[in-house]
Amino acid sequence: MAQVGYLRRLFTQPHRVIQEINDRHGPVVLLGAGPARLAILGDPAVISDLFTEPTESFRWNHRFNTLAQWVGEDSLLTSDGADHRRRRRAVQAGFSRRRISGWIPMIRRETDASIDRLVESLDGTRATVDLYPVGRSLVLEIVLQVLGGPRLAQRAPEVDAQLRMLQDFIELPALRQLPLPIPGGPRARVQEARRTLDRIVDDEIARIRINPDGDERNVLESLVTAGELTDAEIRDQVITLIGAGYDPSSASLAWILLRAAATPGLWDRLAEEADAAFGPVEDGTPPGTSGSLDLADRTVRESLRLHPPGAFGARETVVDVIAGGYRIPRHTLVAWSTHLAGRDPQYWSDPLRFDPDRHLNPTPEQAALARMAWIPYGGGSRNCLGFALAQIELSLILARFAQRLRLEPVGSEVPQPTRRSRPQGGAPLRGTPRGETPVDR
Repeated sequence: MAQVGYLRRLFTQPHRVIQEINDRHGPVVLLGAGPARLAILGDPAVISDLFTEPTESFRWNHRFNTLAQWVGEDSLLTSDGADHRRRRRAVQAGFSRRRISGWIPMIRRETDASIDRLVESLDGTRATVDLYPVGRSLVLEIVLQVLGGPRLAQRAPEVDAQLRMLQDFIELPALRQLPLPIPGGPRARVQEARRTLDRIVDDEIARIRINPDGDERNVLESLVTAGELTDAEIRDQVITLIGAGYDPSSASLAWILLRAAATPGLWDRLAEEADAAFGPVEDGTPPGTSGSLDLADRTVRESLRLHPPGAFGARETVVDVIAGGYRIPRHTLVAWSTHLAGRDPQYWSDPLRFDPDRHLNPTPEQAALARMAWIPYGGGSRNCLGFALAQIELSLILARFAQRLRLEPVGSEVPQPTRRSRPQGGAPLRGTPRGETPVDR
């Protein structure tokens, strides 16, 4: 009966339940039987071994994957075998290091525009602001600029409305997302939201075919002109990339701001580092950074360790698999937990303490352990395509926020994560333009 309770609660309170299972039964646990068999892996060494297995040993388009109805059957998240390799190769070309470097000025420009709006709303006062929706809008603007350039970004409000509807639905317990033969209701509205997103992307594909921009940084245009994917495949990849760049990154940014502002002395250190990298605030945004953002990078890394974009990732075995000496039978849903790996005391000293400096000058042994246990973007050949962009984006946003704003926590408790890993209650912080004498509102 305990196993049934775990399985039921795992899909409503994944972080809490997976931690409870780990604390009571250890980091590798097999639950259920037959078609409802689940293996939970929290040991970083076992997960690392899992990532080295051939992708042919697993299926991602399994019966428990509820994402297919929202991201499409052709999405990278629901593809397997040769189709996945072909689609991933086509999309991966759009995220080269050269392209990512070319997006940095845009990220900084959009971040400054977001901060300008926030400063204007504060009007010289110190007020409590929920920075989760602020960050969500900023992240979406950046994602749409990356994928489709200014024209697609112009439709950000329309895209945001549809994504928020999808996001709210996906926050529901997984069992409530399963298709039901009942017309109407929330599912029908979410399906219409997906059709609206389809039309937005299809419009842009048609425009590119008639009048391309010629901007090599435009991922959508590169997919269209390369001719390796059908329009339906391109549409599913773009909507997948919008969602993957929007939801996890906006949640991660909220956690980063909350934890950085609440750590004594850290926000001032971040501001000083940003001054050295960007130059004085009054000089405006320079064309490029002239210094390191190492502390910002470490802060992002530490936040992602404790608050990764999901309690676990899942794949189904299609053959018997041996990982870390454990036999996992075929047709088992494998839930590898980045949440548990990032909090494992065998790999991290004082694991619940937020300390960006733990990533500073690690010993070879510490670096080796961290490579296994720091896996917020997955690992192996199915890792997140946009992880390098996400880390640079989050570090730049954090640095610029620290340089231009003074943020203070409104409470001492670390919030619990929602099912989709957002901080419950958002990211409320007291904000003041940096360098101004605050007046409480």
